Formats: sequence, C-alpha cells, structure tokens
Amino acid sequence: MDSVLVCGVDEAGRGPLAGPVYAAAVILDRKRRINGLADSKVLAPERREVLAGRIKERALAWSVAHATVEEIDRINIFHASMLAMRRAVQALGVEPGEAWVDGPHSPGLSCKTRTIVDGDALHPVISAASILAKTERDAEMCVLSARYPQYGFDRHKGYATQEHLDALGRLGPCEVHRRSFYAVGVFFQKDLFAESWGAMAETLRVRSYRMYCSAKKLAAAPGLTLAEFRVEERRLRRDYADVLARAEASPHADLMEQVLSAARAELGSARRQKRTE
Repeated sequence: MDSVLVCGVDEAGRGPLAGPVYAAAVILDRKRRINGLADSKVLAPERREVLAGRIKERALAWSVAHATVEEIDRINIFHASMLAMRRAVQALGVEPGEAWVDGPHSPGLSCKTRTIVDGDALHPVISAASILAKTERDAEMCVLSARYPQYGFDRHKGYATQEHLDALGRLGPCEVHRRSFYAVGVFFQKDLFAESWGAMAETLRVRSYRMYCSAKKLAAAPGLTLAEFRVEERRLRRDYADVLARAEASPHADLMEQVLSAARAELGSARRQKRTE
C-alpha cells in the first residue's frame, strides 16, 4: 500500500434538521505526520480547529464539498451524503489509487473503494476527512445562525436538541430546515399542522409540537416489542396530559393518534407473524 495514494472520505451532518450535509476527502502525506487525528465527534471544537489547520497545511491533497438542503429533500439524506462524498473526491485534483470510506456504504467512486465501519476512529486518513467535514459544516451553521439568529444554529448546529425543537415549536421552520425530516415536514402536511399550530398560545404551541415529535420518535424506535411500546405510549400520554386536555390541540392529538395507531398495528402484525413461524 506504500505506493498507493489512499484517500480518506467521511461526511458530517446526516442527522441534523437543518443545513447542508458536508463531506471531505483527504490524502495524507506520510512524510508529514499529524499527531492526534481521531474521530471528529470525540474531539473538542478547539482541538478540531487546530487539527483542521494542520491537515490543510500538511496533506498531499484535501477537499470539502456539500449537498444542499434542496438536494437533501429531493433525493433524501442518504443519497445526498453519497453525492457530497463523490463531489469531495472529484474536487481533490489528484486521482487516488484507493478510497477508504467511513461507514458501510460506497458512494460510487471511480477508484477502488473500501468501506470501513467506524473508520473515522480506526484510520487516521478517514479521521482527517471527518475533522475537515465537521469543521466546515460547523462554520457554515454559524453563518446560517447569523442569518437566522432565532434558531441558535451556532450552538446546536441544526441537531434536534431541546433548544432547537422548542424554537421550531415557537416559530416553525425557515428555508434552511430539511422538509424531508419528520420534525420539519409536519409543518407542510397540507398545512394541517401549520394552521392549528399558529393559532395557539406559545406555550401550548411548543408543547403540542414536542408531543408530536415524541410520538414520531417512539413510533420509529427500533427493537421494541408491542408490550414495551404500550408502556412507552402510556408514559407519553402522561407526559403530555396537559396538551391532550386542551381542545385547541385536538388536531395535533389526532395526528399523534394516527402515528401511534400505525405503529401499534405494525408491531401487532410482526408479533402475529412471529407466532406462525
């Protein structure tokens, strides 16, 4: 492998509710060592910035690319992240002999490709790509925060934190939110949510929105049995009893019931099928 130019590839920003998804490609110079390379998620922001500067200074080649919010909503976040990876490799200006990609999926590169689960923690060349993708995306979210200061993008970088969800509950989404993500897309479901949401008092508006998000999260939770689901459903109803008691929130309660009913039916069907096997 000493004679092969290996390119590390990783992405950042698949999970957030807002902003582009970024990817980076890096070919390290074996003669210019960079100490401390690791998965960007375990590094403090200040350390990431220092390492990003060293990577750009010492790497044989590096590039960062992204896919837009519009592309994420059009082709879904998985395909958008693969697109960002391809763009990053294509922008290197150097043809790698082999690409090592973090995760189980190949983005469809023209060179030989290895997919490596947890590669950003195992191989410095992928760690370097992880750091560049993360720092560039974080910088972009700070730019977007200046444009949309009411959402706090500079603090949570678009992830579904309590602060971010509360802001969505108060304000609704802006143009850099990803409509294909359920916590945002609900505002565009035939305007059902937007119309009833907008007429509520702010406190109830936020609580009602958070109730729906909690129901969607429960419905998508992996590995739950029907019995476990019912326990969590009862807890959810207790937690949001104040919302369920309010007539103004009835459209959202109905929406939640649809989500939970569909999840119960699916789990019940899976249980019956398992019994017949």
